[in-house]
Amino acid sequence: AAVAMFTGKANCPYYAKAELLADYLQTNLPNFRVHKITQHPDKWEQWLHDICETNGWEHRESPIIWRELLDRGGKGQLLGGLNDFLEYAQKYYGITSMMLSEEMLDIAEENLQAHLEIVKEDEEIKSLIKPMQIWITSASVPICYHLIPLLANGEVFGMTTEISIHLLDTDQFKEILCSIVMEAEDMAFPLLRSISEHTKIDQAFIDADIIIVLDDVLLNLEVQSLENYIREVSEICQVYAPLIEKNAKSEVKVVSSGKTFANLKATMLRTYGPSIRPENIIAVATSWESAAKAKLARKLNMNTAGVKDVIVWGNITGTNYIDLSHAKLYGYDSAIRGPANFQHPLLNMIYDREWIHSEFLSAQSTLSSRVSRCTGMLPAHAVATVLRYWYHGSPSEEIISVGILSEGQFCVPEGIIFSMPVRFQNGNWEVMTELEINETTQKVLGRLSHELVQEKLVALKEINEMHPYEAE
Repeated sequence: AAVAMFTGKANCPYYAKAELLADYLQTNLPNFRVHKITQHPDKWEQWLHDICETNGWEHRESPIIWRELLDRGGKGQLLGGLNDFLEYAQKYYGITSMMLSEEMLDIAEENLQAHLEIVKEDEEIKSLIKPMQIWITSASVPICYHLIPLLANGEVFGMTTEISIHLLDTDQFKEILCSIVMEAEDMAFPLLRSISEHTKIDQAFIDADIIIVLDDVLLNLEVQSLENYIREVSEICQVYAPLIEKNAKSEVKVVSSGKTFANLKATMLRTYGPSIRPENIIAVATSWESAAKAKLARKLNMNTAGVKDVIVWGNITGTNYIDLSHAKLYGYDSAIRGPANFQHPLLNMIYDREWIHSEFLSAQSTLSSRVSRCTGMLPAHAVATVLRYWYHGSPSEEIISVGILSEGQFCVPEGIIFSMPVRFQNGNWEVMTELEINETTQKVLGRLSHELVQEKLVALKEINEMHPYEAE
C-alpha cells in the first residue's frame, strides 16, 4: 500500500490545484490515498530544505509531492511538483485538472486561513498545559548537572507536571550552560518542555514558580576575611531579591542550597525581597541529615533507610548541631524484636558517647568534612527530596530539617533563617514545636542563634557602609 504525501505553502495556488486533484483521485480510486500537510509561508523554505536534505532530494518550489510505501518505512519516492503530479495523474489515471487560476487563488487563501486556525488551536491547547518554570542560579556548578535529571524524571513534581528549566549564570560560563542544555535535550525527558540558558541578569526569574539558589563563594580565610565573604553573598542577594519580586510569580518558592552560607543567602533574600512570602524561602539541610543517617547505619551495621528523625539545628553550612535525641531505628537487628513498624531509640543502641562526640558534635568532625566535600549527587538529591516533600508532603511521622525564617520557636530569635524540625503537608510546612528539647540542646541552640544573628548583622553593616544614603 502506498500513500501520496502533499506538502506546500499554505497560501500557494499551485498547492491548491494539486490538492484538489489529489482529493478527486482519492474519492474516485480505491487504491489512491493522500496525506496533506500545509506549512506556514515563513517556515516553508526551512522545512523544504530539511526534508530534501534528509531524503537526498533536489526540489525548490511549492508544492512537493512524494510517495511513501506504508509497509516499507524509510525514504519516500519523490514525484516532484505540480506539473510532475499533473503528468502522473494523466499518465496513470487519464485524469486532468481544469482548475482556473482565480479558483486556485481563492482556495490558496482558504488554505492559509485554515492553517492559521489550526496553529492557533494547537497553541491554545498547549497554553492550557502551562509547564512549571524552574530557575537555577549559578547553574554551571556540578550540583545543577546532577539535579536536572532528578527534576525532569517526574518523581519530584509528579508524572503529569511538565517543567521548563532556566539555567542562569554569568557570561564566562555560557559554554558550560549550552553543553548542559544540549545534553538535557538529548536525554528527551517526556516532562521537560524546555531547557534554556540565560546570562542576562535583568531577564532572570521571569514567571518563576521555583528558584533554586546554588551560588557559592570559595572560602579561603587566609586570603580574605569572613566579613568580606559575607559581603559578597549579601551583594549577590541584593541583585537577586528585587528581580525575584519584579519577575517571578507571587507564590514563588525559593530554595537555598550550596556549600557555603545556605542560611545567610535565604536570610538576605528575605531581607532585600520583603514582598517574597517568608514561608516560601527555605534552606536545605537534607545533605547533613542523609550523611548523618548513613554514618549511623554504618556504625550499627544496618540499612540507612531504617534510621529516622535525625535533626539538624542551626547554620546548615556553618556551625550546626546534629541532634540524635529523637532519632529512631526501624528494622534494627537486636535481641528486642517487634512488629514491622517497631522502633528502637537510637541512643539506647549506641553506647560509645565518645564516638558520637567526635563524629557528630565537634566542628572538625569527619561528618563535617565529608558533607563539605560533596559537590554533586548528595546536595542535588537533597534539593530534589525537599521539593518533593514541599509539593507532595513528607512521610507523616518523620522529622525533616529545613532552614526556615524563625518566629521565635524553640526560643530561637526572630528574623534569621535557622534549621529546625518541620513536617510538610498540603504544599506547606509546619514547625514541629511539640518536640521536647533538653537543656543541653537549648544551650546549643542559643549559641547557634547568636552566630547567625551576628552573621546577619555583619551582612547588613557591610551593605550600609557601602550605601549610607540608602540606609538612611
